[in-house]
Amino acid sequence: MKTIVLTGGGTAGHVTPNIALLPKLKEEGWDIRYVGSHTGIEKQLITKENIPYYGIASGKLRRYISLENFKDPFKVIKGYLDAYKILKRLKPQIVFSKGGYVTVPVVLAANTLRIPVVIHESDITPGLANKIAIKGAKKVCVNFEETLQYVGRKGVYTGSPIREELFKGNKEEARKLCGFKESKPTLLMMGGSLGARKLNKVLREALGELLPHYNIVHICGRGNYDTKLEGREGYKQFEYVDKELPHLFALADVMLSRAGANSLAEIVALHIPSLLIPLSQKASRGDQILNAYSMKKKGYAACLEEEELTSSKLVQEIEKLYSERKNYITAMEQATKVKSIDKVLQVIKENC
Repeated sequence: MKTIVLTGGGTAGHVTPNIALLPKLKEEGWDIRYVGSHTGIEKQLITKENIPYYGIASGKLRRYISLENFKDPFKVIKGYLDAYKILKRLKPQIVFSKGGYVTVPVVLAANTLRIPVVIHESDITPGLANKIAIKGAKKVCVNFEETLQYVGRKGVYTGSPIREELFKGNKEEARKLCGFKESKPTLLMMGGSLGARKLNKVLREALGELLPHYNIVHICGRGNYDTKLEGREGYKQFEYVDKELPHLFALADVMLSRAGANSLAEIVALHIPSLLIPLSQKASRGDQILNAYSMKKKGYAACLEEEELTSSKLVQEIEKLYSERKNYITAMEQATKVKSIDKVLQVIKENC
């Protein structure tokens, strides 16, 4: 039996594509192990999948000045030593890395032990962790065709693996879950696993204008639940969803979202017309802005920059999105179909 070590963490977007690979890997008889941080979201998500999990020390790779920057090199070194011991004991045929700062020690340890590494980059331009990892990787799977220009001959266009259960949602299950009584169109807001404070704030400010026309499902992120809005007709809040997500996707007529790459892959696959509010360049490296405008250029989504976001502008843009939703659906239906799970697994098998 061949052993594969999966790694990736920090946000759900660095974990869910790995989860999407699990059924096919199990079907093909792989012995699957996972290496992540001791306390990251990856531990919570992977433990639910009953996959053996190994925690390592991890330091964050920051682009800004922080006192933590002085500690983190030591955490990365400790993580490398942890990963080296784990990989040496497991002797995997290959490591598959989805990205995130926790993966850097794992990839470096694999390189030292001459274990082949395949990585996956979801954004248009590689993040800092993957920029480091690319040097020692045999292949780089990419989500956007535009990314191939940044990764050279190692690049393979595979799209992003998407969990099969997302296609099995039931509208009526979602309606019961949310307690919606009126059959209005549904607006789904999703700001990522960590939430999106400005989007939460502006959406709540706009409820008075939106609720007469839409039922609203608001996935607000942990710690962002507003108890004052409990029981408001046509409005349902969740801090976080898991098994409920396929049903909520099935119910959504339009969507308000950040522009994380894996969320975008799901939006296109499920043909949900969306208004994208990418994370501002002030708070990120600008990857979400590139992702969002790629979607807009292809006709898959509408975009609005965070600096322009107000409650009145949000209402205006949602109304426009809903009126033009059929155009977005048609564009997404005509998108190039890539069997991402099969394509990624093919790259893994060819390089172990």
